[in-house]
Amino acid sequence: MPWSVAFMVVAIVLIVSISRVAKARDRAMLSGPPADSADAARMREEMQRLKERVQVLERVITDQRSSMDLHGEIERLRDR
Repeated sequence: MPWSVAFMVVAIVLIVSISRVAKARDRAMLSGPPADSADAARMREEMQRLKERVQVLERVITDQRSSMDLHGEIERLRDR
């Protein structure tokens, strides 16, 4: 009888430990891979540039401008 109680205690501890490890692994996977600061800064800069380009393209498409204004906006995008 005492062996079965000891086995149950060990089994419970093992189950709790495995569930904690699985939760920690899932949280780590959800947060994404760790990025070094230089890589993260480069990605932020690139994201900012892309957002600016999208804003310009939205403005070019939605605004009612003459063809010269449109030509100037396109040239400015090419120069970047």
